[in-house]
Amino acid sequence: MSLPILLKNPKILLIGAGNVALQKAKVLHENGIYFKTISQEFVVDFFTYSKQNETKSFTKDDIDGFDFIIDATGNKEVTDILLKERGKRFFLLNVVDVPKYCDFYFMALCYFGQLKIAVSSGGSSPLMATIIRDKIKNIIPNQINNLLEEFHLERKNGIIDREKIKIKTNNTLAKAFIIGCGLGDVELLTIKAYKAIQSLEVALVDNLISDEIKEIIPKTCEVIDVGKSKGFHKKSQDEINAIFLEHLKQGKNVGRLKSGDPYLYGRGAEEALYLIENNYSNIEVIAGVTSALSGCTVSGIPITHRDVSKSFSVVTAHLKNNSLNLDWIDFLKIPQHTTVVLMGLSRASAIKSEALRIGVSQDLPCAIVSNASRKNQEVMITTLEFLDEKAKMTHKPSILVFGDVVNIAKILAKKI
Repeated sequence: MSLPILLKNPKILLIGAGNVALQKAKVLHENGIYFKTISQEFVVDFFTYSKQNETKSFTKDDIDGFDFIIDATGNKEVTDILLKERGKRFFLLNVVDVPKYCDFYFMALCYFGQLKIAVSSGGSSPLMATIIRDKIKNIIPNQINNLLEEFHLERKNGIIDREKIKIKTNNTLAKAFIIGCGLGDVELLTIKAYKAIQSLEVALVDNLISDEIKEIIPKTCEVIDVGKSKGFHKKSQDEINAIFLEHLKQGKNVGRLKSGDPYLYGRGAEEALYLIENNYSNIEVIAGVTSALSGCTVSGIPITHRDVSKSFSVVTAHLKNNSLNLDWIDFLKIPQHTTVVLMGLSRASAIKSEALRIGVSQDLPCAIVSNASRKNQEVMITTLEFLDEKAKMTHKPSILVFGDVVNIAKILAKKI
C-alpha cells in the first residue's frame, strides 16, 4: 500500500556511509530533511550532504530517539539487530535493496520548486521508477514553479480562487504544437516533428496527411479529422481554432498536423496568433518539408540550375473563399526563372488562358507533380499549351512547375 504523505520534522537515522548510503543522503539533503549518520567509514563526498555524523560501530542504543531507520550497510548483523529491535519498540525501517524488510521505500522525486512529484515502484524496480521520473521531468514545464509561488502568495493572503487555479494551471501544462508533416513520406519527417507527434494527447489532422504519418500517431491520442479540400470543408478555420483552444483548456498536449510547412500557405501563423490572442503562449511551430521545394527534388526537377534557372518563386493559385489568384502570372515571362504553383491543379485552364493572353510562349515547359514522395507519385511533363488537358489526367495533391528546368527532369528522373 502506498500513502502519499509529507513528513514534518521526521527524526531519521542513516546507518552506513558508503556509495549506497550516499544516494539516500542526497535525497534527504535535497528535501531539507534532518538526519544523523553513523558509520565506521565515510566516502569523501558524503559530508556534502550529511551534517551530523558519528564515526563508530552501530549498536542498538543508537536507535533511541529516531522514528525512521535506514540501513544502508549491507551488513547482515546490523540488519538482524534492527529486525529484532523492531519487535520491541516502534520505528519504521528501510533496509536498502531488501524490500521484504522495508516498512517504507524511497521514491524517485521530481523537483519544481515547492512542487514535488514522487514515483515509486514499491521496491520492485527503483531504476524503472527513476526512468519514469525523468520522463515526467520532460513533461512538466519549468515555469510551473512561478505559478505555484503565485498561488502560495494568494493563499497566504486568504485568496483561494479554484477556477483561476484550474485555468492557469491547465494553461501552463498545455502545449500547442503546429507541426509541418512534409510531403507524406514518413521518413521525411524531422526528428523534432516525430517526437512532438509521439507526445500528443489530441491530434487535429489535415486532409492531406498521409496514412503512413497517421500510423505513427500514438494509439492513446485522440485523432480529430479537420481536413479541407477544395469546395468541401469538414471544419471551418474558426471551428478548428475553437477545437484547438477547447482541448488546450483541458491541459492537454494538442498538435495541429499540417501537410508541408505550416507557414507556407498552411495557415499556421493564423492559428498561432489565435492561440496567443486567447492567452496561450506555450506554442511550438515545427518546420516541415514543403512540396514547393522538395516536390521538385523528388521528381527530378532542380528548382535552380546554373545557366537554366537563377531564381524561383513559390505562389498559390487558390485564396480565401475559393477565389482565384493569378497576380503572379507575369513571373512566367521572367528569363531563367522557375515558378512553383501550389493549389493550382484545378485552376490549370485559367492559368493557361491568362498566361497566353499576356504573351507567355505556349512552349514554356511545365510539369505536374502529384503525390510527391508517396508510393503513387506521378510526374507529368508537358508544355503550357497542353497544361489544361494534362491536368485532367492527374490527381491531387499536386504542384505545377514552370520553367526550363523541367526538361532536366527528363534525364534526372530516369537516372536517380
